[in-house]
Amino acid sequence: MRLCLFPVLVSLGLAADPKQDYARGVLERMRGNDPTEWFERALEADGDAWPLVSEVAGLRRAEGEIAGASGLLREYSLAHPERLGAQLAYADFLRESSPGDDLAAKLAGEALEKTLEHHPGELAVIRRLFRSYEEREMREKSLGLFDEVAARPGAGAALAAAEMARTLFPGDDAEARAKVDEVFEKAMARTPGDPVLAREASEHFRKTARLPKAVEMLEAHVAADPTSLALRVRLGVLLFAAERGDEGERVLKEVLEIDPRQALAHQALAKYYRKLDDPDRARPHAVEVLKLRGGDADEFVQLADELLDGDRPREARLLLEKGLFHHPEDPAIAVDLAIATRRDPSTRGEAAWRFREAEALSGTDGPATKPDFQFEFAECLLESGNTAAAEKRLQSVAHTTEDAPQLARALRKLAGIWQAEGRNESAARSLLKRAEALDPKGD
Repeated sequence: MRLCLFPVLVSLGLAADPKQDYARGVLERMRGNDPTEWFERALEADGDAWPLVSEVAGLRRAEGEIAGASGLLREYSLAHPERLGAQLAYADFLRESSPGDDLAAKLAGEALEKTLEHHPGELAVIRRLFRSYEEREMREKSLGLFDEVAARPGAGAALAAAEMARTLFPGDDAEARAKVDEVFEKAMARTPGDPVLAREASEHFRKTARLPKAVEMLEAHVAADPTSLALRVRLGVLLFAAERGDEGERVLKEVLEIDPRQALAHQALAKYYRKLDDPDRARPHAVEVLKLRGGDADEFVQLADELLDGDRPREARLLLEKGLFHHPEDPAIAVDLAIATRRDPSTRGEAAWRFREAEALSGTDGPATKPDFQFEFAECLLESGNTAAAEKRLQSVAHTTEDAPQLARALRKLAGIWQAEGRNESAARSLLKRAEALDPKGD
């Protein structure tokens, strides 16, 4: 039982301003202390302050004083029928604090019915009352609320009616679906620029396998609000799904002209071009998706490999730098980045430390041990005059690769080092003969 100190403080002339007590309660909460005493004290001084009632009711509920919290909310809601927030809070409390309690459910329903009398047409009340009727198996009243809301204009009513219909009717109920169709179509005719309404209307038709109608909803919205880029992207995606690829491509390209950072537009175009077996057009959009959103390390590596194979090292390097930012410990990204850095003329001088970084991340059995990397590293070392280290890596390639042209190339490079330094001349000639046998047309 909580002792109330307020009357004692009044008799001593020490009663504090409720605003100050409320502020003290907030401060104590921020400090991690129990603020109950201060909020209760403030409420004693100002029982009409809804924020105080809400705070104290919440504290009592948290302490398990369900009856005390319920009584406080009930008294306040009865005294202030004009305060919608208080009415909803009381009804929500009854429903949430005693789930499965028939009496609490009945009291919540009655409270909502009374609230609707004071706030006719208020969707926040209607939604809760509809749920209350459904939970108590009062289907006729639920249907009555649905019919009432479905007949009303406005985006809010359309969304509420669709939500109710999903609860009331099976998905294949043609009559119910027709009602929801009409609700959305009328609402879109009145307010096509509402993005929430447009998305919901489009989704309603898409989920009921009517793509042309889903596209129509978004087209109406985009015409009313061309700045709605997210839904313009969605329109492009739906056009692809509706087998209207040229139109979808045009819509998404228009979006990217306005905002090149729309990742979903890039993603949709990349997927579309790959479906057309046009990887050259797909690749730049796939790159932008990874730059904007990030992705798995494998996605970065796979796309970078495509760029490197297409002799586009600068694009590969920029992509892999982004990839290493997202995955700083991934050796496969580091390996490809070292190779791309060397092949990009603008960063060739920075390649050596990238190769060493990749080897350090890779360890003794990682991707840096593969012949492609070792050969590229050897080339880098030769360019910097470090022939001993280059020789070591070329020997590694010669011992591990199973690719004949790659082996022939490594043998020729080794022979060239030895000949340039005037050593192992006989062995060098043998390497050249073997390389010629493996790959007569090699360099």
